[in-house]
Amino acid sequence: MSEISTESKGGNKKGKPKKKSTRVDFTPMVDLGFLLITFFMLTTTLIKPQTMEISMPSKDKVPEGQETKVKASLSITIVLGKDNKVFYFFGTRENNVNPKAIQTTYAADGIRKVLLERNISVMKEVADLKDQKAKKLISEDTLKARVSRLKSGKNTPVVLIKSSDEATYNDLVDILDEMQICNIGKYAIVDITKFDLDVIKESGFERPVAGKL
Repeated sequence: MSEISTESKGGNKKGKPKKKSTRVDFTPMVDLGFLLITFFMLTTTLIKPQTMEISMPSKDKVPEGQETKVKASLSITIVLGKDNKVFYFFGTRENNVNPKAIQTTYAADGIRKVLLERNISVMKEVADLKDQKAKKLISEDTLKARVSRLKSGKNTPVVLIKSSDEATYNDLVDILDEMQICNIGKYAIVDITKFDLDVIKESGFERPVAGKL
């Protein structure tokens, strides 16, 4: 608020303008400042950070014979290459069957389509559970518990993520996002092997760089 006060110093000459002083009242600005501080404090506490939970493997060496065995028919190996290239193949070299690597991208019709097709049964059941939750037939805790059991089921796919030296951190984050989108419950980030590189090369692609093997 501003105020204009007129000071009379007596005996003003005729025709001479009166001197006026202006005073600005900043008291309302203090109230506005507190309102803004309160607003930002409230909105900041309402924002939940989006994080990705990753279970890191233990450094303890697993005794021989106690390793987790993965069925070849359920395993999917994904190799991250340079220039946003993604290679994948199913199974391992056993029973006289040589896996063939296929090159794809991070697009919706790329690696995501592959994962969805391999995990179609889980995706359908998860969608049904979410529909029940929307109709308030089950609670949020029940939904999370059932989805967790579905994702860790016996016949669900196991994805082995392997990054070459040419891949970027952004590539790794993108593929982990795909695990969440496709409801893949069993996946691991493991070291790339000579076998993986040989499969890619024998399939007609350039062999990724993977440092010391």
